[in-house]
Amino acid sequence: MRPPVTTLVILDGWGIGPDYEGNAVRRARTPIMDRLFEGFPNAQLQCFGEAVGLPDGQMGNSEVGHLNLGAGRIVYQDITRIDRAIRSGEWFEHPGLLALVRRCREEGTTLHLLGLLSDGGVHSHVNHLSAMLRLARQEGLKRVMIQAITDGRDTPPTMGVEFVRRLQGELKTLGVGRIASICGRFYAMDRDTRWERVELAFRALTRGEGRRSPDPIKAMEEAYAQGETDEFIRPTLITGEEGPGTVQDGDSVFFFNFRADRAREITRAFVQPDFTAFAVDERPKLSVFMTMTEYDPKFSSWVEVAFPPQNLNNTLGEVVSRTGIRQLRIAETEKYAHVTYFFNGGIETPFPLEDRCLIPSAREVPTYDLKPAMSAPEVTQEVVARIRSRNYGFIVLNYANLDMVGHTGNLKAAIEACEVVDACLGKVIDAVTEQGGALVVTADHGNAEEMIDRLHGGPHTAHTSSNPVPVVLIDQRRPGAKLHDGILADVAPTILTIMNLPIPPEMTGRCLFEE
Repeated sequence: MRPPVTTLVILDGWGIGPDYEGNAVRRARTPIMDRLFEGFPNAQLQCFGEAVGLPDGQMGNSEVGHLNLGAGRIVYQDITRIDRAIRSGEWFEHPGLLALVRRCREEGTTLHLLGLLSDGGVHSHVNHLSAMLRLARQEGLKRVMIQAITDGRDTPPTMGVEFVRRLQGELKTLGVGRIASICGRFYAMDRDTRWERVELAFRALTRGEGRRSPDPIKAMEEAYAQGETDEFIRPTLITGEEGPGTVQDGDSVFFFNFRADRAREITRAFVQPDFTAFAVDERPKLSVFMTMTEYDPKFSSWVEVAFPPQNLNNTLGEVVSRTGIRQLRIAETEKYAHVTYFFNGGIETPFPLEDRCLIPSAREVPTYDLKPAMSAPEVTQEVVARIRSRNYGFIVLNYANLDMVGHTGNLKAAIEACEVVDACLGKVIDAVTEQGGALVVTADHGNAEEMIDRLHGGPHTAHTSSNPVPVVLIDQRRPGAKLHDGILADVAPTILTIMNLPIPPEMTGRCLFEE
């Protein structure tokens, strides 16, 4: 007889924070989650800093969260590996980076440093850009152009101008490079195949099309005056005394973002031979395109990678697959990669008996505060049908709403998102418990519990840096169970315990059941 289904529900962005006017989770009417907290085993999980392999105090994010949830161990993140290389001096002796810089110097070509100008630590970090500039100075390369992408999502909405000021000062001190362009991440870091956005960024970088300004600070201030926050600054060329610093034939590009999902699309525009999303007939013939980390295994013949991926064996999905249990991964577009690629430890190909279901995210709205429900009702309808089919022994489900709507800074919309997700969760719980199954409900990081900046009073659009997330067990077979507080890596061994499957030695997380 097939065992009843065990379902992991990830409420993306549902954190536990102080009760104040900006806490959308506390302001929302959430009878389902309220009932779970009152009557079912629950605890709190750390999802930031060293608990998930990030630098101490660094906020968590969806990629990191899903990696740790699926791996069942603390996964030292790319940012930590890179930071260690810089601290130890390994960065300044890195064979690939040295070869890149020396090639530009010897050929008399320009090195373009493309990436997110941010200290958010989610997609990039300004310290890594600084290290690359110091490496250029060490090797005597002065022809360096910074193609800056502004954040405003993992940092306050108008903090970008301060990053630009600091960068300007550093460039002057080092005597290396200049800022050649500024572009909001809305355009340069799309991940939802909204190619019209990416095209604007790409054409600015390669053809010099877009707004122009003689000074980056002035460009930022003018954008703010027009109501554009950092995330939404339209591609702007900084002309300076030398004219625009676009990417030319023979130049090299180093994309210093370390997170893959929002770096893939514009990378494809630069390097993919059969790229057809928009016209790239006149794109520059590059000497080298190097990425900080591996953005996609399919790019291996087109790009060089400074920090290749680590191999993670015996993740939760792999263990379940090996025991012959069919599993399902389901999410809408915005979080589909997280329940598949990231949850599987950076493996793109599904494991045997692993089915995947992608529900399209809404494309009719530019930002999700205009549709807080997103595609949660459609995700719920599909997953309930799959649960009732009794074809699956394990399901991983993600609701993206609290994170994606939380990033807009719109408190009212975030409250609505919480209420929609709560109602959807109730339907999933009913479907699972009808067949005697179990659920673990948790989150990968917080967001919607802090929609108003408690220091400055403005919208808070970033993930929360130090709030834990809930974990709740719904399992009729364990009426007296109790959970202890833990970390995200403890979820996988807990699920294997629920499913009566062995915990592999690679999983160093601890089962959350109290002895």
